[in-house]
Amino acid sequence: MKGFIKQIKSIIKRIKSGELRKFVKEMRWVFRYANQYKLSIITYTLLGLSTIVTGLLSSFVSADMVDIITGQQTGEIVRTFSILIGVALLQFFIGQVSSFFSSKISLRMSQSMKADVFGKILETDLESLQSYHTGDLLTRWSSDVGTISSNLLGWIPNLIIYPVRFLSTLVVVLCYDPIFALLALAGVPVSALLSKTLIGRMRRNNKRSAALSAKISGFNQETFSNIQTIKAFNLLEVYKNRLKQNQKDYFDMQMDFQKMSIGTSFILTITGMVVSYGCYAFGIYRVWSGAISYGTMTLFLSMASSLRGTMGNLTSLVPTAITMSISAERLMDILEMPRETFEYAKEADLLKEQAVESGLNVIFNNFTYRYHTGTQVFNRAQFEAHPNEIVALVGPSGEGKTTMLRLILALLSLQEGEAYVYANNYKDRLNISPSTRRLFSYVPQGNSMFSGTIAENMRNVKEDASDLEIIEALKAACAWDFVNKLPKGINSSVQERGGGFSEGQAQRLSIARALICHAPVLLLDEATSALDIATERKVLKGIMSDKYMRTVIVTTHRPTVLEMCDRVYAIHDRRCNVMTDKEIEKIKHDF
Repeated sequence: MKGFIKQIKSIIKRIKSGELRKFVKEMRWVFRYANQYKLSIITYTLLGLSTIVTGLLSSFVSADMVDIITGQQTGEIVRTFSILIGVALLQFFIGQVSSFFSSKISLRMSQSMKADVFGKILETDLESLQSYHTGDLLTRWSSDVGTISSNLLGWIPNLIIYPVRFLSTLVVVLCYDPIFALLALAGVPVSALLSKTLIGRMRRNNKRSAALSAKISGFNQETFSNIQTIKAFNLLEVYKNRLKQNQKDYFDMQMDFQKMSIGTSFILTITGMVVSYGCYAFGIYRVWSGAISYGTMTLFLSMASSLRGTMGNLTSLVPTAITMSISAERLMDILEMPRETFEYAKEADLLKEQAVESGLNVIFNNFTYRYHTGTQVFNRAQFEAHPNEIVALVGPSGEGKTTMLRLILALLSLQEGEAYVYANNYKDRLNISPSTRRLFSYVPQGNSMFSGTIAENMRNVKEDASDLEIIEALKAACAWDFVNKLPKGINSSVQERGGGFSEGQAQRLSIARALICHAPVLLLDEATSALDIATERKVLKGIMSDKYMRTVIVTTHRPTVLEMCDRVYAIHDRRCNVMTDKEIEKIKHDF
């Protein structure tokens, strides 16, 4: 009695702590995806229920067959045997149809969920998303989505199929012999008690397993991405040892869980054996006393096995639900973060058309920005850039140059102030938001080329770009000279992260890609840092002599660029201050 009261108190404590509410919320999130496949789930459930009917029919026919063979009842053995074979073939057919149907829908569900989650991750607020390692994001997207999609289709139908199978089998046994039914269910309390312990351990293990898997995935991804640096610093043994340590942690965790599972399985097996042999002995006694026939004993044993198996299946639904809820929790952590909205896309497209003739003005007034960590980057700062201008942002590393470009691209959001763009009419200004991103082209720091061909990289930003347009963009970026010498020209391959090209060549390809989309504002984040001074000047002149009206905003450490700028902003002390000619000369002198 004390143990029962303690268990009730434990359940009440969990409910009060919000665990149950959280679990229900996670499962509701999972079922939203299942709702798209209602007809498929209903069909799969009906197929499962039909296997219950054929299973019971097979048990009854088998019992009759045994009684006919032992002479305890009369009947046509050929006819009964034919029915038995027919039922077996029907079971096989239903099983194959169910398997094919399950694989097909699970695959579709997996692809649908992955596409949906993939899109939502891409739309998630950048600063929030950056708190997760890319390896962790990849694990959540692939592993956690796979866990839900692989279990969801079977879990909902089985929630109906297993209870129906259990109750129908129990009714049959009770009709024949209530004592035998009680004996067959003798192991249920032991199974329930052990399952409670196993479920708690499983939830903790699954969480730990998911965290370690994400850590290992992130480690592997980061290692392969930086293999050149690892080789250069001779860190091969260091990284091999780190992998071994990660593997050891994962191995130890799995072995701890396996030891507990083996112990639980041992107790359940012994309990099952005691119940099975008990049923067998009771059946023999009933046959010996003449109370039942051999066929009925066969039926009892079959039903007893079915009851225990179905009880185990019912119990397995709980850890499966827990596994899905943990995966759902990990996905919800990401998907419930703030997402970008694009409600002003049409207005931005209209503004882009206007900017073809007049160019685009970028204005930031009294703006303030601080990171989620609390670090303040700008405080009531001012910034503006206008068509046919090259505006530079200079300042020490970490002062906010790249952050400024991210604010312009609406990758980050202001806490105070206003930021907007307008073409030829100030009254038609549009606040900077994710929708206005189509008005900008961007060349980030470092190598940002994708694997594929040069032409494919260019068409990533303008799908219908002709070969001639690509060549013109390459010429404007001073990249055509070396591309034209390649055996396949614009169809030459680009390796991952721009492999196969020098850093300067990769930068010029990135600039060409930014030019080809003909955006009215071009953002260059240290985009010419790998070029020599002569090529750098040539590239900037090529950009400004282009027939398209452009506003160019650059971040740079190199004073040679400043000579070509119409205005230079020094980012310092959380402000953007326009530099005087004397201050610019001092930068050149001190460089």
